[in-house]
Amino acid sequence: MLTDPLMQRALLAALLVGAAAPIVGTYLVQRRLSLLGDGIGHIALTGVALGWLVGAAMGLRPADALTIPGAVVVAVIGSVLIEVVRRRGRTSGDLALALMFYGGIAGGVLIIGLAGGTSGNLMAYLFGSISTVTVSDLVLTAVLSVIILAVGIGLRTALFAVSHDEEFAIASGLPVWLLNMAVAIVAALTVTVAMRVVGLLLVSALMIVPVAVAQQLTHSFRLTMGLASAVGVVVCIVGLSITYWHNVSPGATIVVLAIVVYLLAAMVRPLLHRRAALAQHDPHPDIPDDVRVPVATGSGGVSGATSGSGSGSGSGEECPS
Repeated sequence: MLTDPLMQRALLAALLVGAAAPIVGTYLVQRRLSLLGDGIGHIALTGVALGWLVGAAMGLRPADALTIPGAVVVAVIGSVLIEVVRRRGRTSGDLALALMFYGGIAGGVLIIGLAGGTSGNLMAYLFGSISTVTVSDLVLTAVLSVIILAVGIGLRTALFAVSHDEEFAIASGLPVWLLNMAVAIVAALTVTVAMRVVGLLLVSALMIVPVAVAQQLTHSFRLTMGLASAVGVVVCIVGLSITYWHNVSPGATIVVLAIVVYLLAAMVRPLLHRRAALAQHDPHPDIPDDVRVPVATGSGGVSGATSGSGSGSGSGEECPS
């Protein structure tokens, strides 16, 4: 498998996509915009079709040489537009997402038919196909992945502040508008990077499900981001390896694997919490925490009684009467 140039390109693309997509997904989950990637994926199909149409009109070979650049341009424009609409509040975020869902998918199907594409070409972009990963696609994927990782990790502190509490970020003097635009643009780049591997309809799952897995097992933002990225890499590599031996959709296989990992993490989580509870211990075992409380007796005297969780064997500290 590793000697096949086709699989070499596909596995490298899967490695980059698996590492980058959950990084952006962590911010989307924090902002409760998990479906943003799905909306961008739908509108990116229009960019794929426009790139195909322009490439065919210019007589390029292959005719889909401009599909990724077209998807990048349209996805970025769409993500910026929805962020502007969301901030101005003239319509709800759900309505803006719905417009992107229906307009993007309908425009893509209509234009790709006019450009001479077939239903097989359309399915490859919607659900991913390892046979479509060319050398130029791999180079562009690597460049975009580096940009995504640089923004997602390099601006982690500021992006977390904006994603967690936007009003506090504004009060702190952070450039909230620019940071929100950065998240939207990076999400658009992630969608276009991942469309060759998992497809436009399933790319949102690769951004969100690994984050959900990590949230089952970790309690900090940094660890969640790191574990989500590792899970993304593993499911992408394993999923693509399965498609080499079996004729199944790579995108669907990767997403199903990610969901299986989530279910396993959900089952393991209670066991980890129980083990952590049992492992709780006295942080200062050298300091006696038992206190002898004076108790008045009927004869007017005072005797000691032990209070606390220790053994109460009389070795505890005695309060003066």
